[in-house]
Amino acid sequence: MTTLADLRKNYSRGSLDAADVDPNPVRQFETWFAQALDAQLPEPNAMTLATVSADGRPSARIVLIKGVDERGFVFFTNYDSRKGREIAANPAGSLLFHWVELERQVRVEGRIEKTSATDSDTYYASRPLGSRIGAWASDQSQPIDSRELLESREREVIAQYGDEPPRPPHWGGYRLVPDVIEFWQGRPSRLHDRIVYTRGGTDGAWSIARLAP
Repeated sequence: MTTLADLRKNYSRGSLDAADVDPNPVRQFETWFAQALDAQLPEPNAMTLATVSADGRPSARIVLIKGVDERGFVFFTNYDSRKGREIAANPAGSLLFHWVELERQVRVEGRIEKTSATDSDTYYASRPLGSRIGAWASDQSQPIDSRELLESREREVIAQYGDEPPRPPHWGGYRLVPDVIEFWQGRPSRLHDRIVYTRGGTDGAWSIARLAP
């Protein structure tokens, strides 16, 4: 019988060296993300978002990245959800992408801020109608007595707004503004390649270093 302690994999698909990466970690991320898309991985845009409450309790969940540029990594959610409340109390956060088939991870750390209302409006309008209705129907992270109550609320929202619901005031975008981005490539014998970018100095330039696995 296989036990948890017996489960292991020897990584051998690639390598990563500081001499080979882009000087800009966002461009490096875009390169890896494009490769994840080309590999037709299931949900390559899924990432773990970790936040911290005001009293220091961490929590994590899977969300979907919806944009990335030099300003940071964008996702959307209910501002009144647990993660929204934690971000309001403590803007520090981290992201983790794990592309299992490519034996790669990307870790991102920084502060989280809201995107502009215009950006939130634009993305909300692009969502399927059911998702736009759902943003109104669900009091995310709050206790609810039954599935039936949720579906009843959905019907009420449809009756109220029809096919053109406006963006709820409690729903919108966040951007994680990174100051640390680490790229991890699995290697044999657990001697993995880890390249970390750290933003510092008055000019906000990125420095690059290799970390021991």
